[in-house]
Parts: sequence; C-alpha cells; structure tokens
Amino acid sequence: MHRDDQAVAVRRLGADDWQLWRDVRLRALSEAPYAFGSTLAYWQGSDLEERWRGRLTDVPLNLVAVASDSAVGQVSGTSLDADGRVELISMWVDPASRGAGVGEALVQAVVDWAEAGGATAVVLSVKEANAPAVGLYARVGFRVTVEPADEGEMRMQLELPLS
Repeated sequence: MHRDDQAVAVRRLGADDWQLWRDVRLRALSEAPYAFGSTLAYWQGSDLEERWRGRLTDVPLNLVAVASDSAVGQVSGTSLDADGRVELISMWVDPASRGAGVGEALVQAVVDWAEAGGATAVVLSVKEANAPAVGLYARVGFRVTVEPADEGEMRMQLELPLS
C-alpha cells in the first residue's frame, strides 16, 4: 500500500525483469479488466518466459512505479510512429496507490522519454467509461482528438515539446 509519506520511484525495465513485469501486468489485467484491450486469459494462456521477455524487448520503454519495495504501477511507451509520436500504453496504478501521484509520475516518465527521443507528441487510447484515467490524462495536459478510436474508446494527445 502506498502512503503519502513514501517516495515513489519509477524504474525502467529490461528483458531480464520479465518476472516483475509479468507479475504487475497480471495484477493489472485482473484488477482492471475494463481498462485494457488485452485480457488476463490471453496473457495467462501462454505464460512463458520467452513471451514476457519478447514483450519487454518489442516495446522500447517499460516502467514500473515502486513504493516501499512494492510495484504499485506500470506503463509503457512505443517507438515513434510515422508522425513522430510515441504511444503511451499499458498504464495501470494499484488501487491502494491511486490519487497519490503514481499515475502522474508514470505519465511524466513516458513524456520525458518521448521528448528526449524527439517525439512531436504522446498519444494514447483510453476507455471512455474510465473517468479516473481520462481525468488523470486531462490534468497532465492531454486533449481529446478526433483521431478514430476503437469502439468505447477515445484518443488523447499531448503536444511536445512542453516548454
């Protein structure tokens, strides 16, 4: 459980951290299945080391938030797309840590990484019904776009650079 007086550290993961990523990802898919396009059954269905290592290798930025030696959140960032944008994906914060700045720290880490890599924007898809997530993204500067989205989702974008 996260408390306000405990520092949150954002840690970048590599392929050797596959067990930590797997554990957090499965917690996320179990706790908030409504928030993801992927399912717990899909990721449990072939719960192999190679698959998890591959996910951490295929997606260039994978982060976990850690408080009191426990992983309390996760997020990833994709390679630049044809328009020079990074997509923020796989965002989740443990319910006990929501509202304590963990989500903001994870989003900011992706934004900083994208900006350092020359991205023009950070984009994301979010379920329209996920009001807390939509609120978080809006608070940190993301705006709804007219870009097509999957049914029940909206696309949001943060223009870079921020300065």
